[in-house]
Amino acid sequence: MTSAPTTTTAGPLDVERLIQDLTLEEKASLTSGLDFWHTQPVERLGIGSVMVTDGPHGLRKQDTSADHLGLAESVPATCFPTAAALGSTWDVDLLRRVGSALGRETRANDVAVLLGPGINIKRSPLCGRNFEYFSEDPVVSGDLGAALIEGIQSEGVGTSLKHFAVNNQETDRMRVSADVDERTLREIYLTGFERAVTRAKPWTVMCAYNKVNGTYASEHPWLLTEVLRDEWGYDGVVVSDWGAVADRVPSLAAGLDLEMPNSGNIGDAQVVEAVRSGAMDEAVLDQAVRRLLTLLSRALPAAAEPSSYDAGAHHALAREAAAAGSVLLKNDPVDGTPLLPLRAADAAGVLVVGEFARTPRYQGAGSSQVNPTRLDDALTAIGEVAGADVSFAPGFTIEGVTEGSDEQLRDEAVEAARTATTVVVFLGLPAADESEGYDRDHLDLPDSQVALLQALAEVNPRLVVVLANGSAVALSGWEHLTPAVLETWLGGQAGGGAVADLLFGAQSPSGRLTETIPVSLRDTPAYGSFPGELGHVRYGEGVLVGYRYYDAKGMTVSYPFGHGLTYTSFEHTDVTATVSGEGDDVTVTVRARITNTGTVRGAEVVQVYVGDPESVVLRPERELKGFVKVSLEPGESREVEVVLDARDLSYWHPTLRAWTLEGGEFLVSVGASSRDLRATVSVDVTAPPLAAPLSDDSTFGEWLDHPVGGELLRAELARPETPGADDQGNLEIDETMAKMLLDMPVRVIANFAGMLFDRDGLARLLDQAQERSVRA
Repeated sequence: MTSAPTTTTAGPLDVERLIQDLTLEEKASLTSGLDFWHTQPVERLGIGSVMVTDGPHGLRKQDTSADHLGLAESVPATCFPTAAALGSTWDVDLLRRVGSALGRETRANDVAVLLGPGINIKRSPLCGRNFEYFSEDPVVSGDLGAALIEGIQSEGVGTSLKHFAVNNQETDRMRVSADVDERTLREIYLTGFERAVTRAKPWTVMCAYNKVNGTYASEHPWLLTEVLRDEWGYDGVVVSDWGAVADRVPSLAAGLDLEMPNSGNIGDAQVVEAVRSGAMDEAVLDQAVRRLLTLLSRALPAAAEPSSYDAGAHHALAREAAAAGSVLLKNDPVDGTPLLPLRAADAAGVLVVGEFARTPRYQGAGSSQVNPTRLDDALTAIGEVAGADVSFAPGFTIEGVTEGSDEQLRDEAVEAARTATTVVVFLGLPAADESEGYDRDHLDLPDSQVALLQALAEVNPRLVVVLANGSAVALSGWEHLTPAVLETWLGGQAGGGAVADLLFGAQSPSGRLTETIPVSLRDTPAYGSFPGELGHVRYGEGVLVGYRYYDAKGMTVSYPFGHGLTYTSFEHTDVTATVSGEGDDVTVTVRARITNTGTVRGAEVVQVYVGDPESVVLRPERELKGFVKVSLEPGESREVEVVLDARDLSYWHPTLRAWTLEGGEFLVSVGASSRDLRATVSVDVTAPPLAAPLSDDSTFGEWLDHPVGGELLRAELARPETPGADDQGNLEIDETMAKMLLDMPVRVIANFAGMLFDRDGLARLLDQAQERSVRA
């Protein structure tokens, strides 16, 4: 491993002078890493090296090890909840605070860029890396990702928004082609990145391993330049995922600035040769170097003045975040009262079952693994919060941790449960089930855990299930056995304390699902087209991803997107939606009054959905377009506001290749989930008529519906010599023939002798339409 020099320049870099002074070879060297974690220096010009490192939910700094996935040599750092849990908070302010803490730890460890967050869409619950991603929805992903970036970068260090783009699986991730139409790309898979890039301006964006429609993301000029830079205005560095560059020269030309890690200087030599041979303009290389030097200059203040951080305060913040991201899925009454929260006075009769309570499953495997500063377990924390010792039975084995067999441990737990007042069962996915590098092949809990729950339910009806898993698991086969289910995801180093707070009511659950929990794997939108075959994965479900699919199909789900219970109740009243402006300048201001009608403090996530009842393209029944989280004391009431703009009402038109707003009625709904809509308001929006380009291949119906083409077509039909129409342009044919005509290209009609118009008539139509469009 090459030893990395430190940054030696004291002040801001004179970027343009340095570009003039650098040799071609030095410029090429700057566009690849020095080693696994450091940028390349040019010491003769005072250009130092900075360190980047993994860390979507905690710093993973390795000083000497070349093992990209190693953990042993990582410095201690706060392990915050993973993105699956942070996403479920729906709390942009909390994400900024977590980001700020991550930034302080990054700066304290002389790291310039933290490689995160990841905001890829959860296309399928089987993706092995879903624990690192926020949601199946781009609005949630983009807004929470932006908040985390803002928090981290407020401390003077950078982020790397990843993985750009369409990296929604681990299977064959380094070469698979994600084959997806542009409308789906724009509306689902790029929107989150666009929101994060335009709002938070991450210092770097990391390109994905995979191909997008046959072209590697690292070599994709449309993705890296046309969309990211030209459309979204991004001026930062595009860095490769580690090992994602297949060929440096086309990557640089496409808009990739930095290959990581070092590739043995092979790529440098290729770049030099391409410039000298004229295959690549040196200006392309200069632009990449300009961005890299700007990044180094931005990193200098933090490098000159490293910060410190309070590990205890960050642990407390991790506990707060873990509690806020836990989702109470179910809390049915037992003897007339919801089972949760438990009373501290009854703690002595509580039995805790499940090895995960003692040996927490708190983070995922792969490049995001953090070496925590400390680690709370739920068993100890429950005793501390309840103020009493509680009984414990492992219930099942974890390989290398628990002694005995699953059957033996199950029998012991059942015997203890017979006399317990309440049994709290900790279940979840084994660590080996989900990781970077491979996908899951099922949604089920281990058979031994389900058998344990079935046996416990036979002897004690007061069962609480606490889940630990990085992505959705199927509940339909066993949730009838338990009155209460608390989903904690992977809650980080303080997750054990957070669970105790929630179980005993020290905190009221406020997490909401950012991914639908389906009844079965067969119900999922990508079933049958995930993870693809023969090097391709087809995104055949189009824009109907996640709840968009389930709601459009009217399918039964275990728990819908946005769902989550708490220990109080909320009323949504006075819902209004007010339209201002029109066309691209339209805004819709949505207001609602939220009242805590229960007896304890709690937080409600107010979700705003939009539906377009009539459109020229298939649109989802409803789509999330805004949200706000509000905390209220018992009896407290507050008005919340969400402002929507034209983009929130638009879709990507596949022919016009532009965001398109159709005027007319929109349905604006306010609710607590995609299936719990408390009020719906109809609004009318004014926008210019839709005018797609017309050609001889356009259908008769498309001409009629066109604001210009319809007038021209009716005038042509009104000509005296036109067969089958009167002098007003009205068709004199039966209804069946009229319906057939609507779907015929006009060139076909012109080729049929004796129909509405001939080729000369069609030529007149096309000329007039072209003339009108030029004048417009």
